[in-house]
Amino acid sequence: MKKQPDTFIPTNAADQVVVEEIFLPEKGESIYLPLFLESVSAGFPSPADDYLERRLDLNEFLIRNPSATFFVRVTGDSMNNAGIYSQDILIVDRSLQAKDGNIVIAVINGELTVKRLHFVKKKIYLLPENNKYKPIEITQEMNFEVWGVVTTVIHSVI
Repeated sequence: MKKQPDTFIPTNAADQVVVEEIFLPEKGESIYLPLFLESVSAGFPSPADDYLERRLDLNEFLIRNPSATFFVRVTGDSMNNAGIYSQDILIVDRSLQAKDGNIVIAVINGELTVKRLHFVKKKIYLLPENNKYKPIEITQEMNFEVWGVVTTVIHSVI
């Protein structure tokens, strides 16, 4: 991943989840990694096989629209119940139309945030996924824009 030269680092004390860094995908040589024919059991262990199904390029697997895709690193805990934790990297696709229930990267009055988009009648809400935080109702006084739809969360288990 190539770091964007002018990284936007907002502070948003009321929200407690901010976009820490923005990255663009590298457009170069593909890197293919092994994809095994057998899936890995999350329950009772199964015998391992030595057969590869094919080679897998993670860019091809995770990025649908490379020219409209960017990565962001998040900070904070307001999306923990959605499986998004501080320091996770999100893959965001700007070409997708944001729909009710999508997790989106939004700009509110110049600050980036990650929230679940929710429509009620003619109102727009950004919902946190942590009961410690309140929904944000988008009003006409706010400068609001959806930057993209989150398609994938990458976090380390170590």
